[in-house]
Amino acid sequence: MANEAPANVIPIPNDEESVASNADKDMVKWRGNLVPREEAKALRHVFDDLKDHFGHQQPDPHVRANVTSFKHPGHGLMWHGNLDFTYQIEGEHCNLGYIGMDVCIDLIPKKCQKQGEPTLKDYGKTWVYVYTPQETLDKFIKYVKIGTGWVVSTDGTVHDPNRNLVAIEARLHHQTDQPKPSFWVAKNRDASIGDMSFSRIGSVQEVNETSAQQRVHRGIGIFSVSLEVEGTPNFKPTPGNRDDANLCFTLVSVRTWGITDCVAPIVHAPSKWF
Repeated sequence: MANEAPANVIPIPNDEESVASNADKDMVKWRGNLVPREEAKALRHVFDDLKDHFGHQQPDPHVRANVTSFKHPGHGLMWHGNLDFTYQIEGEHCNLGYIGMDVCIDLIPKKCQKQGEPTLKDYGKTWVYVYTPQETLDKFIKYVKIGTGWVVSTDGTVHDPNRNLVAIEARLHHQTDQPKPSFWVAKNRDASIGDMSFSRIGSVQEVNETSAQQRVHRGIGIFSVSLEVEGTPNFKPTPGNRDDANLCFTLVSVRTWGITDCVAPIVHAPSKWF
């Protein structure tokens, strides 16, 4: 994910900011890609300025969660929808399919079974553990409930009561036709978050293969989030009438400013979706 372009952007050759006339709306450049002006504003807000992310001792984000494309795939017993987030930026409402959250990303290699096979299959390639304070996840879940009406289940998370952290299994794009999640490190780690600048050092998968980086990294993870609710194809579930919803996090980018030895990493546990 070299330039972190969402799937619907139009690639262009250089990085100078410009505006192009479009039949429907203005298009502007963001990291070498043409996107609608309103979306570019939200992308800069979330990815570049790291604003309105969920975090410990952070002000309440000015964002509202919504469910889009809620449908049944035609097989199985789950309905699926994507969360879209409406940000209030300079008096304007801007929609974006990404949200930021304070996390520690675990790139520590996992133990192997006696047969030599990893106990956590494809760890660091198709998924990773990210750790976040319990209160941070609780606040995010509260926003989802207010915005969508769905009560969110915490099944599948692992709670560390000693440090009050929650481990979330975050998916990683890894197919050849998908942009891999980008890994950025702070150039000026002593600065405040708003004043930090970052340098991309590769994808999460590439960094995970570097022995010097196989640690627990502190930072902000940027995620796309989907929602799953149990239900049959011919009966659409609605909030309040069905079981709790499950959230699925996909890590699309991470901004880090250091490592930590204060988090006990998970070394063996059954995986949620693999």
